[in-house]
Amino acid sequence: MLLGRVIGRVVPCVVTPGLEGVPMLLLQPLGKDGAPKGKTLVAADPTRMAGEGELVAYEGGREAALLLEPWFVPVDHAVVGIVDALHLPGREKA
Repeated sequence: MLLGRVIGRVVPCVVTPGLEGVPMLLLQPLGKDGAPKGKTLVAADPTRMAGEGELVAYEGGREAALLLEPWFVPVDHAVVGIVDALHLPGREKA
């Protein structure tokens, strides 16, 4: 499971069957220290609850495709859940 911060939304003009009504979020991946890591990515949000600025847990690859109904829709990343808090040694909050 990976951590990321929602930094925006993506609105597709054409939607693949199986992804109707599933929000697409722009995520900034985070490293183990809670700092931004790597390039931004697009993730499907089957929870339909994550909003801009929220910390989320997400998966990539085959596991992401299994999170949506029906299985194996064409996604590379999908939100697993919203993270309430992140506690790191030596830091109060991230």
